[in-house]
Amino acid sequence: MVEAVVSKPPRVGIAFLLSQAGAHAALLFTERLATLDLQPHDAGILRMLGANSGLSQRALCDLFGIFPSRLVALLDGLEAKKLVERRDDCFSLHLTKLGRESLVKIGRITRALESDLFAALSAKEQAQLHDLLTRIVSQQHIAPGVHPAYRTLSDKRRA
Repeated sequence: MVEAVVSKPPRVGIAFLLSQAGAHAALLFTERLATLDLQPHDAGILRMLGANSGLSQRALCDLFGIFPSRLVALLDGLEAKKLVERRDDCFSLHLTKLGRESLVKIGRITRALESDLFAALSAKEQAQLHDLLTRIVSQQHIAPGVHPAYRTLSDKRRA
């Protein structure tokens, strides 16, 4: 790939920089998860179930803001990979042993990605950035630990 040289890039705002860095991080995360045959939405479901074993499908739909039929399809895929199991007539979702092992691998991928992405920042600056972004997420009423991209999974169905 040839890199374009720009003598004077346009001035951009914080929101653009945040979006640019976020899109870059999402692309890298997607590429690295592919080694596990997973997508980011799969990782998010596994993370949520790892922290909240026994959540119902309905609770997960509400939390992620997606249609039940879309969640069923995502869970079917994770169940086919033997990462998630439904219990108590599908009302209770749990990680399998393989799902927990995958969650550990996802954690390693995430830590390596964060190390690469934030190498330009000191540990103190990284902690400060984490705190600032946490405040923004809270102020914007974004569900903690839930990526807003789940909403686009439902939006695609409407389109």
